[in-house]
Amino acid sequence: MKAATVKQLKEELKELKPTEVINLCLRLSRFKKENKELLTYLLYYAEDETGFLHDIKIEIDELFDEINTSRYYYMKKGVRKVLRNIKKYIRYSSSKETEVELLFYFCQKLQAIQPSIIGSPVLLNLYNRQKALIEKRIEHLHEDLQYDYGEMLSELQFK
Repeated sequence: MKAATVKQLKEELKELKPTEVINLCLRLSRFKKENKELLTYLLYYAEDETGFLHDIKIEIDELFDEINTSRYYYMKKGVRKVLRNIKKYIRYSSSKETEVELLFYFCQKLQAIQPSIIGSPVLLNLYNRQKALIEKRIEHLHEDLQYDYGEMLSELQFK
């Protein structure tokens, strides 16, 4: 079966009754956890981005607490899992400010993890890639936010 284009789906959805659209959404939410998470974001958090950020930061804290720090190999796997979740939430939001905020928080948590990531070139490179991504995203924000985030970015240096 070949998937329909977004335009075709949009036209078809316009033809449906509201109850049929609701049933399609509920049926879609049964198949993947990500579909449910996206619907949750759209229904509950789309209008409350600060609440969304707060909840995600709490989840990031919990995921960082679960990371096995006995070896850098396990740390790398745990950090990548956290970053994968962050990227998923960024896709849900599609707000540049939210993306920058979550990536900043990730870098701050990664900077504070013990043992330090300086001992692992892989983790250090991952950290530097996220900092570079933050720099790119900051360029697309409002001037005032660019300045504020630029100041925060300068603080993201290892001491």
